[in-house]
Amino acid sequence: MPESQLTDAELLILGAQLRERRRTLDAEIGDLAETLREVREARGAESVDDEHDPEGPTLSSEWSRIHGVHGELAASSLAVDAALTRIDVGTYGICARRGEPIGFARLEARPEAMLCIACARDVER
Repeated sequence: MPESQLTDAELLILGAQLRERRRTLDAEIGDLAETLREVREARGAESVDDEHDPEGPTLSSEWSRIHGVHGELAASSLAVDAALTRIDVGTYGICARRGEPIGFARLEARPEAMLCIACARDVER
């Protein structure tokens, strides 16, 4: 099994960043869940004329937008959880594609990264 080249100090820094990101995501997801609840309630109100409100977006479009953002945050949350699990099992900092070490600078910029920068570029093409 390939080994990460991260030092214990680097792992501590990155683990702390991931846990802080997780707390931030939890708060954002909670806020959006409340907003979704409010929009759901407004959509259910019989007196709401959603399509003819000149003041802003329709409730349906707002629901769709918020639901999409919620999905993106949930996906980010799963990626952070997966990175924390990789730290626990000792595979964090190893490229999932090539098995080579992922540099600290990349992980510092994107702590949930599963791919080294070269593989990430290949995947994006």
